[in-house]
Amino acid sequence: MYDVLVVGSANADLTVRVERRPGAGETVLGADLVESAGGKGANQAAAAARLGARTALLARVGGDAYGALLLAAQRSAGTDVGPVIVDETARTGTAMIIVSPDGDNSIVVSPGANAALTPQDVGAAKDIIAGSSVVSLQLEIPMESVRAAAALAEEAGTRVVLNPSPAPDDLAPELLAAADPLVVNEHEARRLSGLTDGKPSQWAQALRERGARSVVITLGGDGALVLDASGVSRAPGVAVRAVDTTGAGDAFTGALATRLARGDSLPDAARFAVRVGAAAVTKPGAQPSYPSLAELDELPEG
Repeated sequence: MYDVLVVGSANADLTVRVERRPGAGETVLGADLVESAGGKGANQAAAAARLGARTALLARVGGDAYGALLLAAQRSAGTDVGPVIVDETARTGTAMIIVSPDGDNSIVVSPGANAALTPQDVGAAKDIIAGSSVVSLQLEIPMESVRAAAALAEEAGTRVVLNPSPAPDDLAPELLAAADPLVVNEHEARRLSGLTDGKPSQWAQALRERGARSVVITLGGDGALVLDASGVSRAPGVAVRAVDTTGAGDAFTGALATRLARGDSLPDAARFAVRVGAAAVTKPGAQPSYPSLAELDELPEG
C-alpha cells in the first residue's frame, strides 16, 4: 500500500530570523514573520514523498487556516493525506521558531490538535499500518498513541523507524525494542543512553544493549554513526553552507525511511539520508527546503 506511513505531528511553523537570540527578559527585533508547514511527522512525510516514496500521513490538524495550509503542503509534496483527521474542535499545532545568522534555531511548540491524536485513531489505521513497508514515529503526539502504532507495526511485521524527539527522560522498553532503527542526535543519544560522557559509538552500544534493534546517531555536519548487527559504520558528512537547520533531522529521517522501505541496508540508507539532510539546510524553512532526487544530484559527494 505505502512505502512509508508517518504517524506523528503536523504544525504550522512561525519563523523569525534574528541577528542574535534574546536573553532572559530581553526583546530583540527580527525580520518579517514567515508562516510555513512543519511538525516532525509532517516534515518526515514531506521529505519521503519528495524523494519518490509512496507516503501517507496519519495526524490531526484543526479545522482552521493553518490546518488547510498543512494539508495543501502535504498534497503538494505528494503525500496521501487521506488518514489525516481534521478536528473542528481544536487549533492546529504551532511551532514558534527563532533562527540566528548561523542557521541554528530555537523552537517552542504548542501541540494543539496533535495532543488529541488517540490510540483509537491509530487503531482505526491498523490496515494501513499493516500494508506499509515502514512506519515512522516521533514523540510530538501522545506517548500512548506512539506505543499503539509501534505495537500494531510489530504485530504486522512492519519495520519501525523511531525518532524519539522531543527526547524524554526515559523511553519505554517496548518502544526501544520496536526501533529498527532508533534515530537520535548526539544530545538525545547521550540522554537516553544514560551515559554522561563518552563517544557516539558508546552511546549507540548502550542504546542497543537497552533493547534497540539498531541505532543511528546524527552528527550534524559530520554525518551519522550507524550501529546494527553488522557492527559500527560511519556515513560521512557533506560540506554545505548552512542557511537554516530547521527540520534537517526530519529530512534525514524521512530519507532514511524511504531507502529502508526500498530494501537498502541501514548503512547505505544512512549515507543517502546524510545527503538529504545536508541539502535541507541550504534553504530556509523545513518542508520548503526538502530536495527532490533531481536536486539532490547537485550536491557534492560526502
